[in-house]
Amino acid sequence: MSDMKYRNVGDSGLKVSEISLGSWINCSDTDHMETAVGIIRKAYDLGINFFDTSNAYHDGKAETILGEALSVYDRDSYVLASKVYWPVGDGPNDRGLSRKHIFSQIEKSLKRLNTDHVDIYYCHWFDAGVPFEETLRAMDDLVSRGLALYVGVSNWTAAQIAYGLRVVDRYGLHKIITNQSSYSILDRYLERETIPLSIREGIGQVVYSPLAQGALTGKYSPDDEYPAESRALNPLAGGEISIRDFLTRPILECVKQLGELADQSGLSLANMALAWVLRNPVVASALTGASTLEQVEMNARASGIKLSGDVLERIDEILDSHSFTLKHNIVPW
Repeated sequence: MSDMKYRNVGDSGLKVSEISLGSWINCSDTDHMETAVGIIRKAYDLGINFFDTSNAYHDGKAETILGEALSVYDRDSYVLASKVYWPVGDGPNDRGLSRKHIFSQIEKSLKRLNTDHVDIYYCHWFDAGVPFEETLRAMDDLVSRGLALYVGVSNWTAAQIAYGLRVVDRYGLHKIITNQSSYSILDRYLERETIPLSIREGIGQVVYSPLAQGALTGKYSPDDEYPAESRALNPLAGGEISIRDFLTRPILECVKQLGELADQSGLSLANMALAWVLRNPVVASALTGASTLEQVEMNARASGIKLSGDVLERIDEILDSHSFTLKHNIVPW
């Protein structure tokens, strides 16, 4: 029996597992499809019902692998999300959030995923070159046609989300139910404006890099070399914030203290870090990556963990005792 817990995404009726599985790390290479499929199916067996991908991950290979892995399950038993924005070719319309690109890419994504719809379709980034009305009307039409069930955005600022909501209200479009951005003990950017807005507007947060791209697993030390086969040695590892942004001495000294606190609390550092992001009820799911079955199992165990007030207070004290800044490359508006 799975101990996985489930939450609604914002004020929608859609329920997702507190721990979700992404496809950037484990679905990079069809030559290793058997391993990737095994990881995805292990996640499903552990009660993870929420799987995330993008048309831009590894030239579409991630969608192909995810579609293969999930093909053995009843489509109604899992929640599938994909995204659109990043370049997929050299042509002028092979990128962005224009109506043309959105409609072109949803069809290709659905074919790779071997399904007739995605549950959530994200605007993967903000596109300052396309009017809000064009993008959000196109997304609304996808929902109306049953190609996507819900609309999400990713890496939008609070101001961009707020204006998007006004456009949705003005034209009676399907609501944006979720925002996907980075969030962790070490990266609390969302708390400034996005989380307060989301609480007011009923928007759920699906947070990526809750383990700070691996820094919060405890495998990196301020005094040692990077472990062999670690993501820090992979030039493709990264995202909106790179793993190496988390591997400075001030951050790793902070992580060392957090690890000691986790040990004292009878938890792994990773589970404490995942429980920390899930302490916030506006977070619908912590989006994790995994390259082994053991990592999937470890992440899944974080569901349902409640951190005590003393532990939460001590986490804040540790953070306050260290000084570091992470730069977010969010598209200005």
